[in-house]
Order: sequence, then C-alpha cells, then structure tokens
Amino acid sequence: MFVPTSLATILLLASVVALGPLSTDMYLPSLPRLTDELNASVDQVQITLSIFFAGFAFAQLLYGPLADRFGRKSILLGGLVLFTAASFGCATATSIEELILYRFLQALGACGGPVLGRTMIRDIYGPTQSARVLSMMGTIMALAPAVAPIIGGYMLLVFNWSAIFIFLGVYGAIVTLMIFFKIRESLQPENVNSLRPSAILRNYGELISSRVFLGYTLCCSFTFSGLFSFLSGSSFVLIDFFGVPEKNYGFYFTAVVLGYMTGTQLAQRLGPKLGINKMLVLGTSIATIAGGAMLSASLLSIHNLYWLISCQVVFMIAVGMVMPQAMAGAMGPFPKMAGTASALLGFTQSAIAAVVGLIVGHSHTGTPTVMAASIAAMGTLALLSYLIIIKPISANQPN
Repeated sequence: MFVPTSLATILLLASVVALGPLSTDMYLPSLPRLTDELNASVDQVQITLSIFFAGFAFAQLLYGPLADRFGRKSILLGGLVLFTAASFGCATATSIEELILYRFLQALGACGGPVLGRTMIRDIYGPTQSARVLSMMGTIMALAPAVAPIIGGYMLLVFNWSAIFIFLGVYGAIVTLMIFFKIRESLQPENVNSLRPSAILRNYGELISSRVFLGYTLCCSFTFSGLFSFLSGSSFVLIDFFGVPEKNYGFYFTAVVLGYMTGTQLAQRLGPKLGINKMLVLGTSIATIAGGAMLSASLLSIHNLYWLISCQVVFMIAVGMVMPQAMAGAMGPFPKMAGTASALLGFTQSAIAAVVGLIVGHSHTGTPTVMAASIAAMGTLALLSYLIIIKPISANQPN
C-alpha cells in the first residue's frame, strides 16, 4: 500500500481524476472522421461529447453520498470497472446511436475518478493544504491530456477510431488494479454519513443554500465550460476551417494544455501568498480578457490560427489558476460531507459544460465565431460569479 501523503498516491489519484479529460481529448481528432464512418451529422457527433458530460454530471450526485456512507475506495473501484467495460463497448459500436449509448455508460463509470479523487485529497490534506495539492495534481494530470490528442491523431494513421477506445479500456483496467492493491480507504469513521434519502437531501440542501459553496462552484464551472467550448469546437475549427491535418491537431492541443499546466504552477507558487480569493479574481479576469480577444478577432474576420491558439493558451492559464482554488474553496467548509460537496460541484460543472457543448455544436457555422463567443461568455460569467457572490462575503472567508 502507498503512504496516503506520498507522491505515489497523488500520482495514482491524478490518474483517476484524468479519466474525464482522457475520455474526451484522445478521440477529439477523430470527430470529423466519425461523421463519415458512422454516417452521422456534426450535431450527432457532438452529442457523443455532450452525452458524456450529461452522464458525468448526473452520476456524481450518486457517487458523493455513496462514498460518504460506504467509503471512497469501494465506490471508486465500481466506477472504474464500469468505465473499462463501457470503453470496450465504444470500440465495438457500429452506429452513432450505439456510440452515444456506450459513451453515456462510460461517463457513469468515469465520473467516480474526479469526484472521489478530489474527495480523497480533501480527506488526506484538509481544507487548507488541499488547494496546493489539487494544483500539484492538476499539473501532473495535465500531462495525460497533453499527449492524448497526439496519440489519438497518430493512432488514426494506422488504426480506425475504435482503437482509441480499446486503449482507454486497457488504461481503465490497469488503474483499477492499482487502486485495488495500492490505495487505502481515506474516509474516517467519524465522518461516515447516513444514506437515508432525508439525510442526503438535507446535505444537498445545505450545500445549495451556502453562498460560499455556490460562488466557488460557479467560478469553477464557468471556467471549465470555457475549456469545454474549446473541446467541442476546436477539432472542427482547426481541422475543417483552418485545414490542420488530423495527426497535427494534438500538437496545437498540447500547447493549450501547457497553458493549463502553467496556470497550475502559478497557483502552487502564488496561492499560498495571495490566498484563494485573490487568485480567483486574477484568474477570472485573465479568462475574460483572453476570451474577449479571441471573439473580437473572429468578429472582425481576422481568422488567424496562431492568434486563436494563443488566446486559448492564455485562457487555459486562467483555468489552471482558478479551478484548483475554487474546488478547495467549495469543499473546504464541509469535511463531514466532502464526497457530497465534490459530487455537487462536479455535477454543476459537468451539467453546465454539457449544455454549453450542445449550444456550440448546434450553432456551429463552420467558422471560429461560435466557439470564441462561448469561451468569452464563460470567462465573463466566471468573473461575475466572483464579483457578485464571493467578493461580498470574502471578508469572512480564509485567505
């Protein structure tokens, strides 16, 4: 067994938190090809992304209370087994409808990784140190989605799109075995919660009524939805509009992920000095400016690939600064229901992202404008969430 506070534990938990990004980023280069091979429209192919986040969102509402009652490890293992089986199911899909179904099941399993990975970090490190560790974890797990589109793009040169899901299935099986043999249960007996519906509803009610939880959760959700706007539209914009070869798409995506890693590094260095709230206002302001710059260029018909990617890199620096801090701020005050808090945060984040993804897919015009408008809107809403909800009560919150 790994020591709970060891780097090995952080690395392994990062690998399960990364299930969500891996499940979307690796097959992004194949989206335009799926329209031909499965005889599907762009809207239908976009649904394979949005349905994943819809399933990801709703399942988290169950994972949290179950983990607060039965422990983190057993519930996480159940999710990993489902993820692995559904990934192999995706590989066998012969129609877009089958792929959508298996993607939904894959999401139900995958969402246990982020919910319970974050929760176990909160269990181990407490409300203050967890922000630093979540930032460190963000840097580590960003390595996977940084290389995932590159791997996916080059796999398409040799195999068809189903090989990507076989890879994910094998990854899920390996992580399942590692968690089973190497990770200890982190839920303390005194923090075990009842699974009675009344107790679950009471806990969710307490979280929803908390301005602290709501403010941090919305900051996290809107910045993430800006990222998801890019995930939903970038393959069509880069490959179809700008003519980027499938095999090269991953390199542009890697530049964007490096922006996120830079943001998490800044959060690790500046977070302890500035505190959660100052990091949030700085990060959301940067996101608003970057999104606005991308949209302005598109509205002026200045369609420059390198400008678009540069704006997204800056936006992702902001995402890396905001998300770990906002997660820690949302879960910090609720040690006895950290799993439920993590689940509701994840549900809100994924639900908003799913809706945004559907809008981007349905409204796509073949140009970068819709994607850029969505990214700009999400950055602005994140900043407003801080100014309207968090700032008025920040004097009562820890810095």
